Amino acid sequence: MDKKLDPSRDDLPLVANTSHILVKHYVLDLDVDFESQVIEGTIVLFLESGNRFKKRSSSTEVACPSESNEACKFRMPEPCQIPVTNTKTFSSKIGYNDFVICGKGEKDTSGKDGNHDNQEQASGISSSKYCCDTGNHGSEEFLLVLDCCDLSVLKVEEVDVAAVPGIEKFTRSPKLRNQIVHELMALPADRWREQLDYYARCSQAPGCGELLFDTDTWSLQIRKTGAQTATDFPHAIRIQYRTKPQGRSVTWTSDQSGRPCVYTVGSPINNRALFPCQEPPVAMSTWQATVRAAASFVVLMSGENSAKPTQLQEDYSSWHYYVTMPMPASTFTIAVGSWTEMKPEICSSNDVATERSFSPSEADFRYIGVCGHMEYPCRFQKASATTQKIIPHRVFAPACLKGACQETLLPLIPPCLSAAHSVLGTHPFSRLDILIVPANFSSLGMARSLIYLEWYDLKTSSFCIPHIVFLSQSTLTGMSQLCGTRLCHEIAHAWFGLAIGARDWTEEWLSEGFATHLEDVFWAKAQQQLAPHEAREQQELRACLRWRRLQDEVQNSPEEMQVLRPNKEKTGHVSDSGSSVIRHGLNPEKVFMQVHYLKGYFLLRFLAKRLGEDTYFSFLRKFVHTFHGQLILSQDFLQMLLENIPEEKRPELSVGNIFRDWLESSGIPQPLQRERQALAECGLAQQVSAEVSAGDAVHAFPFLPPRAVGPALHPWRGARDRRRRRATTVAKWVRVNRRPRKRKRKDREEVFEKVRHRWCELIVKHKYTKAYRDVERFLQEDQAMGIYLYGELMLSEDPRQQHLARRCFELSREQMDKSSAEVVAEMLF
Repeated sequence: MDKKLDPSRDDLPLVANTSHILVKHYVLDLDVDFESQVIEGTIVLFLESGNRFKKRSSSTEVACPSESNEACKFRMPEPCQIPVTNTKTFSSKIGYNDFVICGKGEKDTSGKDGNHDNQEQASGISSSKYCCDTGNHGSEEFLLVLDCCDLSVLKVEEVDVAAVPGIEKFTRSPKLRNQIVHELMALPADRWREQLDYYARCSQAPGCGELLFDTDTWSLQIRKTGAQTATDFPHAIRIQYRTKPQGRSVTWTSDQSGRPCVYTVGSPINNRALFPCQEPPVAMSTWQATVRAAASFVVLMSGENSAKPTQLQEDYSSWHYYVTMPMPASTFTIAVGSWTEMKPEICSSNDVATERSFSPSEADFRYIGVCGHMEYPCRFQKASATTQKIIPHRVFAPACLKGACQETLLPLIPPCLSAAHSVLGTHPFSRLDILIVPANFSSLGMARSLIYLEWYDLKTSSFCIPHIVFLSQSTLTGMSQLCGTRLCHEIAHAWFGLAIGARDWTEEWLSEGFATHLEDVFWAKAQQQLAPHEAREQQELRACLRWRRLQDEVQNSPEEMQVLRPNKEKTGHVSDSGSSVIRHGLNPEKVFMQVHYLKGYFLLRFLAKRLGEDTYFSFLRKFVHTFHGQLILSQDFLQMLLENIPEEKRPELSVGNIFRDWLESSGIPQPLQRERQALAECGLAQQVSAEVSAGDAVHAFPFLPPRAVGPALHPWRGARDRRRRRATTVAKWVRVNRRPRKRKRKDREEVFEKVRHRWCELIVKHKYTKAYRDVERFLQEDQAMGIYLYGELMLSEDPRQQHLARRCFELSREQMDKSSAEVVAEMLF
């Protein structure tokens, strides 16, 4: 039996009672205040009770293979611009004078301004007199439980949707508010514009009664006197709230130009400290949001539309985004800052890479056909979308990074998008924004590129987001390899992680394993000058490095965190109310582990070899067409795959065997162990090894692997030389294979052409005190890569270097994301 885990640090609770009631649509109306570092406003929830989940159907709807409940289905529209009615008059400050109603016998936890805060409790999920009553139990009142943390909730009320002019056309009983909401949600897909418009109008309707609510560490609990079932509970409610400066879902910081900004950081707690929501993946919902900020700021969000600002009074602007494809609340993303849109210096049709035509076998999977999800205006059913190789895209960054973006990033986007389309077909999403985020961003863009040894390939499921990609400025360091592979990884998530999602978040390999495997394939196709044998050797070299990285990881990490399917036969199971936990979801060490990336990658590589690559990718396109818009478990993929494998290629392959060898065991999978032992190094790997062996450069780069930065710091000491040799091998390969680049400006050379991280490690290794300022500057300006430098400084056992590490951390810790700060703090103190 598993040991009892500390929920305040290890497991992430998902407490929303999604089995009883689901949020189908959110309407957010928010103000961003940089002076107080608070986001405040209202969110309106449109709900549907559990007994109605299975009533809606259409001529094209079929049940999800892994779940018959409609909650496991997505919707995805074509991009359209719509006028949105917003009758609210802008006010930079909203007064909160309403009092909070507490139930009889409840402790009033409201503050001076009449709000309820999430109370921090060491025990994690606190007990509540209402928590056990989330369904229909006799005379007890129904309780709506939402995931909520680090928020100040000020007021909750029912919305009088019946007061909206024209709403009577949605129902024969205009006084039945819940019936109106149900009919509004049931509008056919071709009326989605009208649906969004009426959602906006309903969100501005007056309240018709305050609701009782309470909060604990992880939840907001709402009830209405006399409402005993989910059907009786109001289906449109408005929550007035504000975030806290220290809230863990967003980071308030400064960009590379020193200007203030705020953005969602892919926190382990997802978005529950940004707005009250239902976190479980089955709680698929649409949303629309109006966000106001000072006119000097740009608001970017994970919406389907490319929003433009509406000028308001007092030098403020309003931005409106929407999504009509139901997605988990964790995919909601916002970034507000003084971003500048980066455009190519010369706009020409020649900028778009030449695109090859599809072979007949590829074209077979780019047809208009019936999809396996509920009816919606799906891109996979539109001829114009199926042939769109390069979707509209924009790049945003601080103005000081304009040159780097134009030279490194912008030329890569078209070939990477085109390459992804050539492999998987229809782009699931209609547009893409790319944002270069501040220095405190804790990854290089979900995961660190292999060219940097994949040492920082972070797992952050909340960063798996539609329509927008966050990249670190470290990807712009003059190497197309780093930026290109990183970009390909994130583009791959559009299919695996978003269009096809995991029904159980513990099966992260269904997102990260696929994205890691596909990034190599996409990048090889994007490098059109690369010969096929060169592409194969490049992929083999990456496989060799990943193999060594996986060996290191399983030798120096807890066994229970090496399992890809930790819940085994209980995977996908939830409690009667719908609540569950994410194993190790709050453990700060987890974000530095790559097991789900690497073991997932090697499993897919193993399967592709068994089928043959042509057969495998033909199957993968078929799988995407079958399962897009749905949530899956591992068995859904494996069962369909095995059905497509000829009998002669299937010996010892079964779902059970794959579960046993690859997904439910710690350590190195036996099939992979046998394969690597029998495999000779590819020509490129042999060449690099020979070049490294010929010189004494092996000791020049004292790299430290990522597990050294966690609590298991000291056990890594004996293996440092081996890590250094591997680091030098890749560094040598990068130096030999990179193409010369034209240097445009002196400051461009200073910032982006030098491999600053390696220079700083040499400074530390040789105690070159004259250059300690370079180390200090690097730790503060490039926090995504600097975390490993802290490990070098502490392992040196030099008092001056250790003092430098602690001083830099004290200067930077307030800007660092919480997980990185915790790991560095454990290492330093």
